[in-house]
Amino acid sequence: MPETILIEIALIIFIFGTMIGSFLNVVIYRIPKDESIVFPASKCQSCQTSLKWYHNIPIFSWVFLGGKCAFCKEKISAQYPIVEFLTGVIFVSLYFKLDLVWYLPFVAASFAALLALIMIDFKYMAVPDNVNFAALIFALVQPEFLNGLIYAAIAAGGLYLIGLLSSFLARKQAMGGADVIVAGTMGALLGFPNFFVAIFLSAILAMIPALIWRDKGVPFVPFLALATFIVYLYNAEAAQLLEFIIYG
Repeated sequence: MPETILIEIALIIFIFGTMIGSFLNVVIYRIPKDESIVFPASKCQSCQTSLKWYHNIPIFSWVFLGGKCAFCKEKISAQYPIVEFLTGVIFVSLYFKLDLVWYLPFVAASFAALLALIMIDFKYMAVPDNVNFAALIFALVQPEFLNGLIYAAIAAGGLYLIGLLSSFLARKQAMGGADVIVAGTMGALLGFPNFFVAIFLSAILAMIPALIWRDKGVPFVPFLALATFIVYLYNAEAAQLLEFIIYG
């Protein structure tokens, strides 16, 4: 395929990704508050004025408005364009990884849900089950559905048993149910042995923040999700790394 066409497709996918990112912002804001993600229409969080359609153009509207509400001029969080941009980057990265395969939208939707979980967990220290299960369900829509289902069950079940053992030894709950569901998503997306590489990588990624914010505590789901994305994109390299660690 000519390079110009690849770039054009990537641009279209990026724009579509930013639109999904705009929807993710609604999910991130409303789901933790038990509000509908469909109704009412988007409005300014400060003055509660309903926004016009041209106030909701991903990235562009925030930049054009100078990061302020068009009505009350209160600042609009930079989270909105950042999430939109990151979602676009995720979609394009997956396109270059997989090409235009039929299951690309489902893999992209799974990682989009994981991005929403990252933002919600960092902000509220909570992981909504509906978004978590959405990531898992989308991850299971793939050519080898049965294998994905088996990997998800083994990964989730294994982490659940580890959590039970850790809780017994520590005499307190060591792992939440959200981690188990995310593990299932990781298993479905990565399979084995790359699931273990992602677990190891997530622990490394979480190490420094955990030391810095030791008293406050750091959520682990965001690091699981980030490690999953990295290993998914570089699955061959991850397998080679694991082989090197085991066999030298």
